[in-house]
Amino acid sequence: MTESLADRLAGVLLGMAVGDALGLPRERLAPDRAARRFGGPPLGHAFLFGRGMVSDDTEHAALTAQAFLAAPHDALAFQRRLAWGLRWWLAALPAGLGKATLRACVRLWLGVPPARAGAVSAGNGPAMRAPILGACLAADASAREAYTRASTCLTHRHDEADDGALLIALAAARAVAADAASLSPVELWSELAAAARTDALASRMARLAPLLASGEPPTGAAAALGLAGGVTGYIAHTVPMALYCWLHAPSDPRAAVEAAIGLGGDTDTVAAVVGGLAGALCGESAWPREWLDGLWEWPRSVAWLRDVADRLARSVSGEATPGPAPLAWYLIPARNAIFLAVVLAHGFRRMLP
Repeated sequence: MTESLADRLAGVLLGMAVGDALGLPRERLAPDRAARRFGGPPLGHAFLFGRGMVSDDTEHAALTAQAFLAAPHDALAFQRRLAWGLRWWLAALPAGLGKATLRACVRLWLGVPPARAGAVSAGNGPAMRAPILGACLAADASAREAYTRASTCLTHRHDEADDGALLIALAAARAVAADAASLSPVELWSELAAAARTDALASRMARLAPLLASGEPPTGAAAALGLAGGVTGYIAHTVPMALYCWLHAPSDPRAAVEAAIGLGGDTDTVAAVVGGLAGALCGESAWPREWLDGLWEWPRSVAWLRDVADRLARSVSGEATPGPAPLAWYLIPARNAIFLAVVLAHGFRRMLP
């Protein structure tokens, strides 16, 4: 049981990492321009000489996992631990963080209590922390909601942000408890749509339900929501499209991630969330070897993420309370400096035809 859960949890973290890394070079590009610049499927890493690096999406998932390992039975202690993780994450000067997350991290450093630190924003930041919480707390709905809300309000205080994160956590919970052969995309979509608590998400989920049932590809679903030019960072756009890309091809993680990236816009976050959900259902083995081998990351390496997943599985199964995985944190500022240089190079390249 623990080995199976470890595989699913590794699938979540590594799926988020590959989705994030593959989508990052195309972030904020329209679908047609991204296709001209980088080509279409099958996709490979294109961030740095055929290798990939992760952004804040994977980093926040890792911070969330570590905070859960430090406090697996206390949502408030988890929130305090995650708040310190976010403080030090900002101190390491990450590149490309969202405005709401930046404001929240600064407020945390200024002493604002974690429960009130979040900006009033419906950005999609909470969605990237939700898959690992949903997968870990699949069997405990009340704890899942408490932990997801505790994570969300650290950076975003908005009903829609709360709702979107809870939907992703619920989807991950259902995925980790199912298998690809028996999962019914239409039934799960109906459950998720019924669970939406805000009009913004409920209306969009309802609009996409008949499209999913008819087999409409994700590009058609995006067009139905007015997102033909790319998925935005608004959580009521990110969450329905991430769920749609995943449930359109639940047994084919590669196709799901590639579909998300092909939509353009906030490709790294949408693909990371899709990767987390697909990994929760299909496990680590479903990810193409070249995607995993192509990740050029430290200290949050593939091996380190596997260690975190194994610790989570042992903690959730009640076999042990192993605590957070050791991390060579002193390497992070140097890594972030290299990452920033590559991001700037991509930015200058976009100025050219």
